[in-house]
Amino acid sequence: MKIIQGPAIFLAQFMGDSPPFDHLKSICKWAAGLGYAGVQIPSWDTRCIDLKRAAEEKEYAAQIKETVESCGLQITELSTHLQGQLVAVHPAYDKLFDAFAPKEVHGLPKERTKWAVNQLKYAAKASANLGLKAHATFSGALLWPTVYPWPQRPAGLVEDGFGELAKRWLPILNTFDKYGVDLCYEIHPGEDLHDGVSFERFWEATGKHARCNILYDPSHFVLQQLDYLQYIDFYHSFIKMFHVKDAEFNPTGKSGVYGGYQDWVNRPGRFRSLGDGQVDFKRIFSKLAQYNYEGWAVLEWECCIKHPEQGAAEGAPFIKNHIIRVTEKAFDDFASAGTNPKLNRAVLGLR
Repeated sequence: MKIIQGPAIFLAQFMGDSPPFDHLKSICKWAAGLGYAGVQIPSWDTRCIDLKRAAEEKEYAAQIKETVESCGLQITELSTHLQGQLVAVHPAYDKLFDAFAPKEVHGLPKERTKWAVNQLKYAAKASANLGLKAHATFSGALLWPTVYPWPQRPAGLVEDGFGELAKRWLPILNTFDKYGVDLCYEIHPGEDLHDGVSFERFWEATGKHARCNILYDPSHFVLQQLDYLQYIDFYHSFIKMFHVKDAEFNPTGKSGVYGGYQDWVNRPGRFRSLGDGQVDFKRIFSKLAQYNYEGWAVLEWECCIKHPEQGAAEGAPFIKNHIIRVTEKAFDDFASAGTNPKLNRAVLGLR
């Protein structure tokens, strides 16, 4: 068994215009001061990194790595959640998702998709230049508007949707394979990859691509009422990244999984800071240790009540206290009779 690495923190929700959150080095010093050992970097935030330069200039990538390491931290992974979302966008969401892309491709879906694909390819090379083995992203969605099938979905729609999604991602997956990096899709409502069945459909549509893997975040399964512990049993071989994020689900006679279009604080299903929700992290960390997960445990803060700085301060010790130092011996070794083939045969009743 392997010891999970951590604690680490995803910087996306903490970057801002005021110190220490406005620059990579200063936010890394802040994170290190809270007890974190690693940072996951949002590649779209130029206050952290210039993704294209990190892909094309090894010296620049080395400078980014040195900046982080000078603060006593490691880079755990890069993230292209926003760019990955734009690889596949249903027209119903065009206006909203334009905000994730440069202004020059706003209102131009094909050009926006091409930009996003290039961003992912930069991320593959940049990850390799930084010595990283896994990368975080979203799948995007073509089918999501049909997730609750009314009107009835036309025959073959799902197959065509996943076929097109795989077609768009295969060149990206091949690029990640070229650079020896696993591409980990965060399984997330709003994406076509939002549960186990949808991940399997996509994986099969890619020809079971070896670089097609999972970023596991149990909070999204709480809100879907999916068994997040058994999910690990089913998909542990694909789980190469782990967001440590809490959530709770408290349905009422007025609202349930869909939330009634309410703000996050009023929804039955909502994200919480670590320890304030319902996720059984003791069992999650135990299962991941059991299945030899050797990646990082990365805090993602998205609480609708608690201040992010308090959530971050509480998150590092929470994760550290859940990481299991795995045993190297069986508890009953003290009573071992040793290795004795003759004894074994005798116990089996063999002569």
